[in-house]
Amino acid sequence: MNPPVSAHLATASRTALSVNVNKVALVRNTRHLGIPSVARAAALCLQAGAHGITVHPRPDARHIRAEDVHELHALLRADWPRAEFNIEGNPFHNLMDFVRELRPHQATFVPDGEDQFTSDHGWRFPEDAGRLRPLVAEAKALGVRVSLFMDADPGAMAAVRDIGADRVELYTEPYAAAFGTPDEAAQLRRFADAARAARAAGLEVNAGHDLNRDNLGPFLRAVPGVREVSIGHALVADALEMGYAATVRGYLGAIAGAPAPT
Repeated sequence: MNPPVSAHLATASRTALSVNVNKVALVRNTRHLGIPSVARAAALCLQAGAHGITVHPRPDARHIRAEDVHELHALLRADWPRAEFNIEGNPFHNLMDFVRELRPHQATFVPDGEDQFTSDHGWRFPEDAGRLRPLVAEAKALGVRVSLFMDADPGAMAAVRDIGADRVELYTEPYAAAFGTPDEAAQLRRFADAARAARAAGLEVNAGHDLNRDNLGPFLRAVPGVREVSIGHALVADALEMGYAATVRGYLGAIAGAPAPT
């Protein structure tokens, strides 16, 4: 049974949790048995209270495949209409094909290379502004919210807004790497400054990359106004030991202990 609709309205009062299911697909792709099921993983996470599902389909289909994107889109539309579907990727590779066909709630533009192991930097401004602007405009004309994957650079936020984006997703690996070290406080100040600059420019703030049950709460308590976190690798790793439901509840508990976005 699906949870009550109110469970998927938490974005109004709490940071939303979007579960990235790429790593579920990566495990499935090592065999030809169709297990574990990406759609089943998404459903279990939503049943446990997650607010959305994220996928990052790369051109080589090394984890999420085109058929997964379509299956998840159909699942959310049919059974979880209040849950967010976020498709992320490079808009100069294969992302825009999905945006044009499926019109997800959110498209997160990520500047990764086709052979890149994982995302490791944000867009550069002003260098990328001119080529991003028409694609941002196209996605928004389709009714899709656009978030740009960005380093924690306060000076770039006004330029992001100038090309029409709605949100930024702060690339949090530098914070995660510093967590528990003497550099943690400085990284938190850096991300807080970037979030404030984004909000001052009229942008909303997402965050993601290497966030986990330990470092998520301190991040949200220090960085103001985070509307959504997208978490995949650590969450799926936790689910291998704890199960999807208990894992999602653990992440929601970390979010509940932080201030609500304002």
